[in-house]
Amino acid sequence: MPLVLIRNAAVLACMDDARTELSGGALAFRDGVITAVGGSDALASLADEADEIVDAAGCVVTPGLVNTHHHLYQSLTRALPGAEHAPLFEWLKRLYPVWARYRAEDVYNAARLGLAELALSGCTLTSDHHYLFPDGVRLDDTIEAARAIGLRFHATRGSMSVGESQGGLPPDSVVEDEDAILADTIRVIDAFHDPGPGAMLRVAVAPCSPFSVSRDLMRQSALLARDKGVMLHTHLAEDADDVAFSLARFGCRPGEYAESLGWTGPDVWHAHCVQLDPAEIALFARTGTGVAHCPCSNCRLGSGIAPVRAMRDAGVSVGLGVDGSASSDAAHLLSEARQSMLMQRAMHGAYAMEAREALWIATRGGAQVLGRDDCGSIEVGKRADLAIWDMRTMSSTGAWDLVAALALSPPTRVRDLFVEGRGVVRGGHLASADSEAIITDAERSLARLKEPA
Repeated sequence: MPLVLIRNAAVLACMDDARTELSGGALAFRDGVITAVGGSDALASLADEADEIVDAAGCVVTPGLVNTHHHLYQSLTRALPGAEHAPLFEWLKRLYPVWARYRAEDVYNAARLGLAELALSGCTLTSDHHYLFPDGVRLDDTIEAARAIGLRFHATRGSMSVGESQGGLPPDSVVEDEDAILADTIRVIDAFHDPGPGAMLRVAVAPCSPFSVSRDLMRQSALLARDKGVMLHTHLAEDADDVAFSLARFGCRPGEYAESLGWTGPDVWHAHCVQLDPAEIALFARTGTGVAHCPCSNCRLGSGIAPVRAMRDAGVSVGLGVDGSASSDAAHLLSEARQSMLMQRAMHGAYAMEAREALWIATRGGAQVLGRDDCGSIEVGKRADLAIWDMRTMSSTGAWDLVAALALSPPTRVRDLFVEGRGVVRGGHLASADSEAIITDAERSLARLKEPA
């Protein structure tokens, strides 16, 4: 691959251990790996050998943002009438019948739309929690969409096995046989998972939630994941109803339930965790269990405010997640960083979270949660996953501290985005795929889903 030099950045915000910020910063990368970081003057000699020079004047350069929780298929069910003001359980019951009508092409079109939206918001690495498989849908459909857009992708093979007839939340029509779930999970891990450094695609095991799968499937999934050397993911303690369900069904709180089934450890990350109590926070810190914090979704569904300040102070690894577009309605990680910061300040006062901490969670924190020590910071030897933010926009002009402005007055979209050194967004436009075709295909699927059932 060519040598690319990015220079003249107003600020290079590295998100490394030293929290390095370089005015007039520059970096170079080749073959998907960062090869040099420093001031533009110090790296001036690279200009003669560079195949491409990217001028970042007036811009902040950061590592690409990391999304630790999403449901990409939900990109076709935003602002659904009757669900836009419902809490979690009511919201899910309204949407299950719509999702049950998806076909493989709908999942692909929805995922491609959601991934394009993420790319334009500066995201280079995303996970996706896919747990609905009607009418021939396979995890392969979301994987193909990620390849089409060019983002680094952690696909999770989700599942639901306990329907209403067995005391679960989802209708029986959308659950699967547990033996079939485990067999297909093995198939996708063997076919797609890349454990190596710089991997563009990894697979995790992700039963949907304690209220939609059996205790045995949770336990078997943990055993399978550890046998295969992959990570584990699920929803946990999302709202008060979730905790009440756990107490009534299992006789314990969500954290205790997770621990009893092997669902704690550095290879596990849980989504939401809004209702964790101090003992559960201590458990997560002690075991290295990660959390995907989804502030906009939690507000949208009235789930509450996650105890992020307490988690971070205890040493819990926390990353950001946009959640499914049907609950958060948008996929913009800088907005999630801003919301996270504002919510902690609303709860604990103005000093509760600084803008730079919110940005660290959105980059390095997310990479840690997903087990990626090769991503999340700008350092020699790390992957060339980079976001260039033009701060000379209507939403950001007037900012004195340009780094803090990314969380306080963020630009609406990234100017340039590189994933593994490849340009996915250039000049504020998607470079890896046809935006109009993505929208047209999504609208075609949307029109079919809107037809009377």
